[in-house]
Amino acid sequence: MISSTESAPPAQAAGFPFTAIEGQPQLQTALLLAAVDPLLGGVLVEGPRGTAKSTSARALAALLPAGRFVNLPLGATEEQLAGSLDLEAALQRSAVVFRPGLLARAHGGILYVDEVNLLADALVDLLLDVSASGINRVERDGVSHQHDARITLVGTMNPEEGQLRPQLLDRFGLFVRLENVPSAAVRKAIVKTRMAFDADPQAFVEQHAAAQSDLAQRVKLARERVAAVAWTDAVHDDVAQRCQDAGVEGVRADLVMLRAARAHAALHGRGAVTPADVQAVAELALAHRRTQAAPAEPPASGEPAQQPEQQPSSEEQTPPPAPPPTGGAQGAGTPSGQSGHGPAPSANTLPDHAAPADAWGAMPPPQLVAMKAVKSLKPLLPKKA
Repeated sequence: MISSTESAPPAQAAGFPFTAIEGQPQLQTALLLAAVDPLLGGVLVEGPRGTAKSTSARALAALLPAGRFVNLPLGATEEQLAGSLDLEAALQRSAVVFRPGLLARAHGGILYVDEVNLLADALVDLLLDVSASGINRVERDGVSHQHDARITLVGTMNPEEGQLRPQLLDRFGLFVRLENVPSAAVRKAIVKTRMAFDADPQAFVEQHAAAQSDLAQRVKLARERVAAVAWTDAVHDDVAQRCQDAGVEGVRADLVMLRAARAHAALHGRGAVTPADVQAVAELALAHRRTQAAPAEPPASGEPAQQPEQQPSSEEQTPPPAPPPTGGAQGAGTPSGQSGHGPAPSANTLPDHAAPADAWGAMPPPQLVAMKAVKSLKPLLPKKA
């Protein structure tokens, strides 16, 4: 006999809270900025395995009003992503009906692409176009349709499996490069938090419910007022100078940095962008677009200037003399500084010269080796008839 409790649908598993993520403040900042202003162009996260890339993206969806999280598989086609003609309606009713794709399902939420560097370039182009414009346009199979697609695009990649083309890399709005766990203390805090969640997910979520609610409210208000946040000419000059010093191509970095600084100010309840907002988002916008190193900052007052490295003396620069090669074509000569009474090396044996002590791993100097005589061959006589 089957009880009624067995036929009940399973409860939805609780997701890891965004506010409980440990050790990734830069990643959390980038994701929150993209949630406040989806038109930033998405976030690309590069890092090794086990650095909370997918966990953070899934946790972000719970903070958005729609709460949608759509995963784009690597084997998806362009029709599945953008939408296509509804064949069932066309065959049964002879009607031209648009069948929505994954972009329509992700409207107002998160579209997550794991290993985006392995995705087909055509799909990456389409994703970035829609992420920057907020509109999906479909022109194929007799279908002419467009719909809103305000998605927060989050792509992750492992650099060991390949890189994105520079053209695609530049079109991602923000970029986060994650390093390995920096210290044993951070590693302990991450594991302790994860073990507590796995032991009792429901209790862990309830423990962070108040912080989650406050952050979700901040994101909601920031999305509503981000367009009204202003910036001064001094802030714009700061952004332009940073992009100029980084040697970026074009002005996409300027636009992204200004929009990100505006989203950062809105997230913190400010009505105008401050230099602190620009400083907080500058590296996120420039890390994947920089073509030259940032100028060195002068030392702070009271700190001694760095002294150039002391050059070694002439005696230290002069390497020890290499032993001279053996003399004579027959290999009977002796090295300089040795008496001629010792046995001469054979024609097939190289002299045993020790390399200098400071040249570990270096190849020994070239040595002369006697040539062996080639035995003459008898002429080949023609066969008798």
